[in-house]
Amino acid sequence: MENIFSDLSIILVGAALLSFVAAVLRQPILIAYIACGVIVGPWGAGWVKNVAFLEGVSHFGITLLLFLAGLCLHPQKLIGLFKKTSLIALANCFVSFCVAFGFAFFTKFSLIDSICIGLALMFSSTILVVKLLPTTRLHHDKMGAVCISILILEDLLAVAVLVLIRSLNAYGSLFIDFWSLVVKFCIFIAILALAERFVIRKIMWRIERIHEALFIVGLAWCFGVASISHQMGLFCETGAFFAGVVMARHKISFFISERLKPVRDFFLVLFFFSLGAGLDLFKLKEVILPALVLAVIFIVMKARLFKKLFVLSGEQNAFSEEIGVRLAQLSEFSLLIAIMAFQLGHITAAASQLIQLVTILTFIISSYIVVYKYPTPIGTSEKLIRD
Repeated sequence: MENIFSDLSIILVGAALLSFVAAVLRQPILIAYIACGVIVGPWGAGWVKNVAFLEGVSHFGITLLLFLAGLCLHPQKLIGLFKKTSLIALANCFVSFCVAFGFAFFTKFSLIDSICIGLALMFSSTILVVKLLPTTRLHHDKMGAVCISILILEDLLAVAVLVLIRSLNAYGSLFIDFWSLVVKFCIFIAILALAERFVIRKIMWRIERIHEALFIVGLAWCFGVASISHQMGLFCETGAFFAGVVMARHKISFFISERLKPVRDFFLVLFFFSLGAGLDLFKLKEVILPALVLAVIFIVMKARLFKKLFVLSGEQNAFSEEIGVRLAQLSEFSLLIAIMAFQLGHITAAASQLIQLVTILTFIISSYIVVYKYPTPIGTSEKLIRD
């Protein structure tokens, strides 16, 4: 316990100091958190020892982030957005797979490595996109809603990819695992909707004047549903998002969303710290150059691809360009796929390291582009700060 307390103290002090430096130099705050992980993590000064524990705890922030995103989307609105964005999400995943697979195969990775690299690099980051969306636009404008609908569709595809990778050694079970996942998902959503309608809503109605109780009930609903989702093989984040969506039908959802933001931000500091703490630059030196090239390719390609797809769907040019830039990075699911595929022996260490480094580089590059060009809660100038 003393070690954990000491580690948290070092992380918070380091993050605070580097955040101050970033603010003075007008740099993205998220970069300060990643830099803190590099400096005081096990591959830097080595002051923080319990990185694995802190990385696990950081997923509370991801879970809360998805829950709060869901609270902003009424189910009917979400269904309408899915109809509009499903083809765009699928087109992006297909093109991204082809680009990543072709690059990996051209740079002498094996066929299996290239396929897994392609599968891992198909998605955009829910965490980064939602974190950099101004809450005013997320709540009241379609930019946030459209981004989230794309991201949730991609996250569901990412879950399917994880199921695929887990099933590669179990011959004959892939088809069964896939349809089992589909059935579980449908049952899960139906039970969620019923539980919110006949249980949670009545509880909320009885305690709506007691703010502390509402806060606790909101947390309990978020993490309780996320835990059940994880046990069903659907991942905590998926469950948390849909827990928020079904609660979005209740008028109290906005209040709960505002109360949970500080808790979310604390855990997200740990998430970005763990990204930096996992970077062993000496170990990654062999893949730094191809990773940097591939990261730049993805940032440019995805921004232009999304812009083109949204223009074709009837959106205005400025809207399409902004949403393309906001969705141009890779996903935290890329990291999960890289780690799982390597642990199961499907890919080499070099392929896993390439996926992880490309993902983190796109996080950093995308953060810089967004905070210097578009409104965000952590903008680099007064004109761009929106919260």
